[in-house]
Amino acid sequence: MSLAEIVGRIREAERVAGRPEGSVKLIAVSKVQPLDRVEAVLAEGHRVFGENYVQEAQAKWPGLRERFGPVELHMVGPLQSNKARAAVELFEAIHTLDRSSLAEKLARQAEARGACPELFVQVNTGEEPQKGGVLPAGVDGFIAECRALGLPLAGLMCIPPEGEDPAPHFAELAGMAERNGLAGLSMGMSADFETAIALGATHVRVGSAIFGARNYGAR
Repeated sequence: MSLAEIVGRIREAERVAGRPEGSVKLIAVSKVQPLDRVEAVLAEGHRVFGENYVQEAQAKWPGLRERFGPVELHMVGPLQSNKARAAVELFEAIHTLDRSSLAEKLARQAEARGACPELFVQVNTGEEPQKGGVLPAGVDGFIAECRALGLPLAGLMCIPPEGEDPAPHFAELAGMAERNGLAGLSMGMSADFETAIALGATHVRVGSAIFGARNYGAR
């Protein structure tokens, strides 16, 4: 599916939901994608991308930014605390803040730099043991903790369990954000972004629908 088709579907989902055109930001998730596919999307004019791995992003994006100009880069994969400094320097937004140790590292880096990426708290709405994210019962307390550290929280992020109806998870995330005064909702991927938009998503993370299937063996 082309970038233009995805953008068209997002605009239509905004219209159906009664939301202003352009109220949803498309993050083109380019992790583990061949460089020529990424370059093709850049050549079409898209400038908001997501990556899962700090080292891959470090190797890929400085050169691409030199060639194509400014790009807004979002960290959408699990972030190790020891990669916090590199992430703060490279990304405009981090969607996977999910534990106290990482919050403290990010706060120190932000203080040292005098600037901080937009931050989204990842919530494990399905309470899946193999998945990162703050459990729903701990979200309010963790948000308060992050705010006490001076971190600029933009919103919440979730990845619903595979094979489940994502709508209840998106609705739950929206409720958590509302009661904590957070406007950002990073939710919805290739298979469910229209449902996410109907339930308030401000950022959707679409990869394979734009770039095609990933070849993890090539990484």
